[in-house]
Amino acid sequence: MKTRFNTYDIVCIVTELQKLIGMRVNQIYDIDNKTYLIRLQRTEEKVVLLLESGNRLHTTAFEWPKNVAPSGFTMKLRKHLKNKRLEALRQVGIDRIVSMQFGTGEAAYHVILELYDRGNILLCDHEMTILNVLRPHAEGEEVRFAVREKYPLSRAKQGTGEISEETVKEALLSAQPGSVLRTILNPILNSGPSVIDHVLLKRDLLACKIPGQKEEPQQPAEGGKKRKQKQKESTKYGSRDFSMETDFPTLMEAIQDAQEMLLKASSIPSKGFVVQKEEKRPTQNGTEESFFVNVEYHPFVFQQFSDRPCKEFESFDAAVDEFHSTLEGQKIDIKAMQQEREALKKLSNVRTDHAKRIEELTKTQLVDRDKAELITRNQELVDKAIFAIQSALANQMAWPDIQELVKVAQANQDPVALSIKQLKLEVNSISLQLSDPYSQEDSAEEDEENENSEKLETAVVDVDLSLSAFANARKYYDQKRSAARKEQKTIESSGKALKSAEKRTQQTLKEVKTLTNISKARKVYWFEKFYWFISSENYLVIGGRDQQQNELIVKRYMRSTDIYVHAEIQGASSVVIRNPSGNDVPPKTLLEAGTMAISYSVAWDAKVVTNAYWVRSDQVSKTAPTGEYLGTGSFMIRGKKNFLPPCQLVLGLSFLFRLEDGSVERHRGERIVRQFGEDDDSLSRQTSVDTEKTSTTEDVEIDLEKDDENSEKDSGTDSEDESGIKYPDTHVKVEHDTGRVTLKTDAIMERLQSIEEEPENAVYLGDDKPYIIPALPRHPKKKQQKKKATIEPVIEEKEHSEEEDSRSESKQGAPGQLKRGQKGKLKKMKKYKDQDEDERRARMEILKSDGKGAKEKKKKAQEEEIKKFNRRNPVARKPKEPAEGEEVDETPATVDVDMLDFLTGSPVEEDELLFAVPVIAPYQTLHNYKFKVKLTPGTGRRGKASKMAVMIFQKDKNCSTREKDLLKSVKEEMIARNIPGKVKLSAPQLQKFKK
Repeated sequence: MKTRFNTYDIVCIVTELQKLIGMRVNQIYDIDNKTYLIRLQRTEEKVVLLLESGNRLHTTAFEWPKNVAPSGFTMKLRKHLKNKRLEALRQVGIDRIVSMQFGTGEAAYHVILELYDRGNILLCDHEMTILNVLRPHAEGEEVRFAVREKYPLSRAKQGTGEISEETVKEALLSAQPGSVLRTILNPILNSGPSVIDHVLLKRDLLACKIPGQKEEPQQPAEGGKKRKQKQKESTKYGSRDFSMETDFPTLMEAIQDAQEMLLKASSIPSKGFVVQKEEKRPTQNGTEESFFVNVEYHPFVFQQFSDRPCKEFESFDAAVDEFHSTLEGQKIDIKAMQQEREALKKLSNVRTDHAKRIEELTKTQLVDRDKAELITRNQELVDKAIFAIQSALANQMAWPDIQELVKVAQANQDPVALSIKQLKLEVNSISLQLSDPYSQEDSAEEDEENENSEKLETAVVDVDLSLSAFANARKYYDQKRSAARKEQKTIESSGKALKSAEKRTQQTLKEVKTLTNISKARKVYWFEKFYWFISSENYLVIGGRDQQQNELIVKRYMRSTDIYVHAEIQGASSVVIRNPSGNDVPPKTLLEAGTMAISYSVAWDAKVVTNAYWVRSDQVSKTAPTGEYLGTGSFMIRGKKNFLPPCQLVLGLSFLFRLEDGSVERHRGERIVRQFGEDDDSLSRQTSVDTEKTSTTEDVEIDLEKDDENSEKDSGTDSEDESGIKYPDTHVKVEHDTGRVTLKTDAIMERLQSIEEEPENAVYLGDDKPYIIPALPRHPKKKQQKKKATIEPVIEEKEHSEEEDSRSESKQGAPGQLKRGQKGKLKKMKKYKDQDEDERRARMEILKSDGKGAKEKKKKAQEEEIKKFNRRNPVARKPKEPAEGEEVDETPATVDVDMLDFLTGSPVEEDELLFAVPVIAPYQTLHNYKFKVKLTPGTGRRGKASKMAVMIFQKDKNCSTREKDLLKSVKEEMIARNIPGKVKLSAPQLQKFKK
């Protein structure tokens, strides 16, 4: 299979790519360490140019998977080439080197692409000084490919114009005997092997060799396939000796033809052709279907490919792009075909084995029957032979003496002795040569009488000395009947075995076809290159795998409305909650993101629970304080950190299934924010106090935990701040096994300690056990008092939320005396119980006191603080702008949510599923998923845990056939790559599956 350009290909592609001159470089990406994409643009025209070191150069219309983080070489290319115009694109001499010039004068830069040997890509300035090199190396002592060295343009091969007859004759005379013409002409023509084969084959010179005894030496680099190909060509075209008198003029015509082809290719763009090979794919009904496999690409239909199927394209550039872009899908088809052939081969082997067994049993029956008939027809002779040997043994003769006795009798032409061929006294038997005595009759009458009787061939028959002739015959008849019974059983069982084998083969063919279709339909989502999961409330959460990805997530993927979550430990993953709507992120999603941040850190291997916190995106900055430096993946957090309750190191492994468009509506709303009373396992949006609203600057330090702490200090009395607004005491309870957070009023909570004695940052997590968050820098008390006005709307919101809780508790008939303030609230609730939201707004509008004043005041204060913060932090001012060299995230905000709706963890029978996506998420997130296992820090390997989990899911009695196929199609490494480290897997009846 052709993988790299030859000289003729380079001439054709350079001619065709002249259309790109004048276009500007928009962006540069890398696919892998050898392949790079240059996005060019001119007004409304956009083109992507693909460069692969050592192999190819062409434009591409396919979407190639780009590397997560650009390499250093890519960043260097971006720095010097971005926004530069492509001024020239040419072949260096007649060598396999292409030079591209971007910019003019002293601002010009050259990209040198070497398409031979191991290949190389170099970036040079206007003086051809190397600025960066993909593969630094040295050739000898003088030529060095390294930074600040001059690129040796003179080293490339240069064209010499017309090739003279003297040059060709000299090459022919100096060639070794047995050398073929293609090998001799290759260094002279520099047109590539395809062109040489074409012109020689047209003139019947392809198989010509230089006369002599010595054969062309075998090149060590040639593999078995190349040797077989040459042998095949020699057989096909016929090998003969080259004659200088008769063949030389024809050879010069072929050389002239090759030069004309190169000249034409350098001036006129060529069409493209992909040479194909027909393959046969077996089907379930026993027939075969044909499909074509791409083998090579060429700018011309060469003579050697004239009898093979070819696919034509408008340009050579398009042919190369199509060939390489479909290569991966073609590999999947070939692999599937091999698996299908293997399955059918097994079925054929089963059939052959059964047929062979039946044939052997039939043959055994015939042989045993013939032996029994021969003994019966020679009964007297057999009895005499048995008696003679038995007599010798009875006289206690030695076995060698018995052998001599038989030989003497045979010498005397004794008929009984002549029938004995071998003595097998060790097994108490003898071998007799018996013939059919009736076959010797020659009379016509006997022939007529015996024409219906079967004539037996002479055979050697083993006879047991302990049995008579009749008993020996019966023994062979018994063996024949036993073989007949075995044959019958084999025939009966073979039918079942063949049906079972055919069923297994059809199932294998179906699975192969299904897996092939799944592999082709599988869409890799952009977030799969990161750690990721979808929260219980349909928020996409992503985290970096390393420092480079951490920086990429913050710079490129974090929007101004998103939330940044991080663990209070060095080297943890940077986690971002994608929030396209811009609404408040529910606390349950925050807790799940915190679990992810802690799990993807050293805390997992150390089995230590640490803190996690969240901040707004505009609080994350790459700007370091004066005199300090931030490394890759490190960020400066300015302002208030909102710490989350401790999270357990418990993750889950599951699968999300991609729904067909018609099945999406059936699952819409699976992951939404639940209200109290709708789902006991969900958090309430209304009862959450969103601390994001109160954390706009580093001076404001109020959050849910602080409110709860202050309320608990008042020992059953309502708290009251300077503004006179009252709100009841609250109790925060976190259940770490489920992640459930409950807020309720506590009428009998006792005062634990005074405000002065109690730590300022204590958070009560149930049963009055304080969790101490590491203290942040305290601000002057006067500053905090000045910010009280900004906090007022949040307190009102909390009071309103907890008022609903009190209402729900009063309806349930909670025992105990009402606290101060609750009696009045209950009266107000009773008075306005029938009032809906629209009526309340109308009444408030009439009274001109709908609460907007406080909200506007709070909003204005937030905007002022954000402006101050942005003036100090220019990076945070435009969080969506990418850093230099980064790609702009052009995805609309609503695409995230729409895309997530096509994925479900709870498929039903009516759903049409396309493929499965493995997901590792906090265990409480997978509550409603159909398949799930628990992952905790342990000692097991990730790959083994992945394999065990898939096996558990497939053995589930509720797992449908389609779901099993989808699970089977997922590669093990795709599952294991998102597991944090050494792991312990927990699932119901796990020991049963291990056995």
